[in-house]
Amino acid sequence: MAEKQKKKKSKVIIVGGSIAGVSCAHALTSIGWQVVVIEKSAAPPTGSPTGAGLGLDPLAQMLITSWIANPHLLQHPTLPLTIDQNQATDSSTKVSWTLTRDEECNFRAAHWADLHGLLYNALPPDIFLWGHQFISFSISEDKSYIKVKAKVLRNDKIVEIDGNLPVAADGCLSLIRQNFLPDLKLRYSRYCAWRGVIDFSGREDSETIEGIRKAYPDLGKCLYFDLGSKTHCVLYELPNKRLNWIFYVNQPEPEIKRNSVTMKVSEDMIDEMMKEAEKAWVPELVKVMKETKNPFLNAIYDCDPLRQIYWDNVVLIGDAAHPTTPHGLRSTNMSILDAAVLGKCLEKWGVENLHSALGEYQSIRVPVTSKQVLHSRKLGRIKQGLHLPNGKQFDPKKATSEDLKELQQKNMPFFTSVY
Repeated sequence: MAEKQKKKKSKVIIVGGSIAGVSCAHALTSIGWQVVVIEKSAAPPTGSPTGAGLGLDPLAQMLITSWIANPHLLQHPTLPLTIDQNQATDSSTKVSWTLTRDEECNFRAAHWADLHGLLYNALPPDIFLWGHQFISFSISEDKSYIKVKAKVLRNDKIVEIDGNLPVAADGCLSLIRQNFLPDLKLRYSRYCAWRGVIDFSGREDSETIEGIRKAYPDLGKCLYFDLGSKTHCVLYELPNKRLNWIFYVNQPEPEIKRNSVTMKVSEDMIDEMMKEAEKAWVPELVKVMKETKNPFLNAIYDCDPLRQIYWDNVVLIGDAAHPTTPHGLRSTNMSILDAAVLGKCLEKWGVENLHSALGEYQSIRVPVTSKQVLHSRKLGRIKQGLHLPNGKQFDPKKATSEDLKELQQKNMPFFTSVY
């Protein structure tokens, strides 16, 4: 009976239903906690809406398979990325050459919506409160429970949810984080990313797809990074006949909505982007970009690593804890590992020792994520040809073997050991 009462008291309220949130739901339901997830989106994403690809590292793959009932289910919505290749393209001649090639990459590629669906569908649907916008939280005087207020968007009703632990999985612009760090400002990287996913179902033999496969012959198993003059792009294949591309463009900080890092784009902006692409990339890649429906633009931000990611019984995970640039493929992978480590710490210490559990979670994750965020920042500056702390700029034509080594994913700090 005492054990049942203890489990009944152990209730987490996760604010944010993206991959960090659903990962946390898995980690905490697996240790017997009662879970509620608050998400402002009206419903879970279905199919493959406008979105982006991502790469799962081996540890994230292992954790996901431990959470879902059938481990083989991860194979279906993902493709192997066994090769990590950095190459350079001369903008005038359009000649490309290999800089580095690692054939033991062991990542898997997925579309965001497919991975989210896999994780979401393996959870009880009644733990999610869709269409609920987080407003505020309060902590009891004895720190034993919290109360979260949310607005039901379909009728503007205010609801209150009680629990022991609120988890902020509400992204890089986290409202919960603002309560504790009101002066924290994200750092604009000095470039944006044009992103697109092209669906080539039914036209596998088209000139466009045959052309891109000749230009990038290892598509289907390779994560391509193509470096140009003060720009770079990323290209890899996704399941279900899709290609994911990213084109980074140096530019002043754009004006965007306060609660988003994604910009609404006009036809004129797309046309201008295509002109820049034609200058930098081989025609086969430009053709793929031109045939992609609804490309979108992300402003790239991160922030200096946080020394603290919990206060009393409020904790941050995912991009709320460590906003990062995408160059080390860390965002999703760090979020999944955050959730797993938080779950292990709570299982070890129990709800009655919440402060110890959160302290241990922080002591494990902050040293790792701090170095990974800074490494990803440096990687972006290298590949965009921006000045590095030593005042130099990376030039693929003059790079030494030591310079080139930094381009590889396997040189990310804690890449193989994170505990």
